[in-house]
Amino acid sequence: MKRTGLYPGTFDPITNGHLDIIGRAMKMVDHLVIGVAINRDKGPLFALEERVSMVEEEVRKLQDRTQSECTVEVKPFESLLMHFAEEIGAQMIIRGLRAVSDFEYEFQMAGMNERLNPDIETVFLMAEAQHQAVASRLVKEIARLGGDISHFTTPMVRERLITRFNELKQAAS
Repeated sequence: MKRTGLYPGTFDPITNGHLDIIGRAMKMVDHLVIGVAINRDKGPLFALEERVSMVEEEVRKLQDRTQSECTVEVKPFESLLMHFAEEIGAQMIIRGLRAVSDFEYEFQMAGMNERLNPDIETVFLMAEAQHQAVASRLVKEIARLGGDISHFTTPMVRERLITRFNELKQAAS
């Protein structure tokens, strides 16, 4: 039986921490769907199409490096997570954890999701030590203020962030 996993997030932008979790998730499943959430409440810096494009590009590079046999698909979604998981035929939802504070929130979500569909397991993967402090929100803030984000993102994402913040500065002038 083909094992399908779902790794959901807003990926605004995708970070090295996300890529770490994706790489390890690819070892656990035959098919991995990376669900890019359309979460308007978070007010993303990048449009949905840009986020999907960045994730696709970085995942393609990751697959080339790892030579993984896992197929990976990037799909946007705006529905309830469990509805999306059912729609794509996922047996598991993969969530990355950085700290205890992540666990509390994720533990509640896993419990609610289990009530919605007990056949879909939630699997938690701890971020590697060098990625435990990496959060897209913080990466954006550092980039906005001109700090070095090269340890937190790939060169392509770094350039896109710099370009976006330069565009925003020019628009504000």
